[in-house]
Amino acid sequence: MVSQIKSLQLRETRQRWRLTNKRFLFPVFLFAMLVSPATREMTVTVLADAFWQVAAYVAATLTVYHAVSARMSHNTKFSAYLQRSQRFQVIFAAFMGALPGCGGAIIVMTQFVRGRLSFGSVVAVLTATMGDAAFLLLAAKPLTGLFTVGVGLSVGMISGWLVDTLHGGTFMQPVQSEMSAPEHHHPQSDTQSTSLRWQGYFWQWLLLPSAFVAVSGSFQIDLDTVFHFPQGSTSTLGAIFALTAMVLWSLSRDIKNYQDAVSEDPKPATAKLFQRVAQDTNFVTTWVIGAFLCFEIVMRITGWDLATIFTTWSPVMPLLGVMIGLIPGCGPQILVTSLYIQGAIPLSAQLGNAISNDGDALFPAIALAPKAALLATVYSGIPALLISYGFYWLFE
Repeated sequence: MVSQIKSLQLRETRQRWRLTNKRFLFPVFLFAMLVSPATREMTVTVLADAFWQVAAYVAATLTVYHAVSARMSHNTKFSAYLQRSQRFQVIFAAFMGALPGCGGAIIVMTQFVRGRLSFGSVVAVLTATMGDAAFLLLAAKPLTGLFTVGVGLSVGMISGWLVDTLHGGTFMQPVQSEMSAPEHHHPQSDTQSTSLRWQGYFWQWLLLPSAFVAVSGSFQIDLDTVFHFPQGSTSTLGAIFALTAMVLWSLSRDIKNYQDAVSEDPKPATAKLFQRVAQDTNFVTTWVIGAFLCFEIVMRITGWDLATIFTTWSPVMPLLGVMIGLIPGCGPQILVTSLYIQGAIPLSAQLGNAISNDGDALFPAIALAPKAALLATVYSGIPALLISYGFYWLFE
């Protein structure tokens, strides 16, 4: 009997190890790329660029965002006015969607399920939201990021008002049984809690130094020359930091389904500021590194110039951007934004993706109000096609 119990415990331990460490395959792959002389230089460059040009700026942006969000208080008078004014509901929803990340869109979805917001608000928030890809675009190309967010905000409001005018305020609202759908909690193991804590320490200690290096690089200042370091020291250090962040990220969550792979980690209620910053930053950085590596590997193996190829197929690119935007989760959208930053796809495709993508907000929407989520996704795809192809024909 004792031996059977031990055998069961051993199997459970092995099962937990497999589930917990699926993410660890990515850092292992990066280690292998670094060990191989044929791919070492390329991998170091990709990791360094991802850390200094993306992660550092994303972490700084997220620190400001989460610090401000934590100080926003709930206003009951505002809530009462919001419930009375259907027109203002759409404005509120569009602004919540325009906030970088998926938190604002998820809030609007839960309020819709509880019968407090109109279906037009759902269309507005899903049209306006860009998810975590907004952090990446704002960090890498601030002016383009603000322009894209502004377009999404405007299109979201117009779409929401049109939908409410067409269908009325109570259209598609779930019945009472759906409103009380239970929330799903994600208990953390000791390993995951430790990983989250160290991720927070990592960015708390490195935020200011990494921001300094990133800004210096943006102004074309060679810190290796300034501080008399051996040539390539900054790149090597960036690669080490990026790899360390990936190892910590790989231990922070079990991968059980598609949603776990493409959406940001759920944040515990007890998570501190830099732990929240680290979770989102490392998630975005992981997908950026994956996109950069795929881009470089394909060009190295095939000899293709993807930017030239995509230019040849430019009339199709806005459609592809919109179609990828319909895929749930922020991961695929970060890939599109990474390709835009690399110069591989045009701004029209980026705009189409930004308007059509719903980020992580689509997951609770599908769970709580699947019919409304599906119809709202279709409605957000229509203006995405119009705007992306309108921009393509007028400016590209």
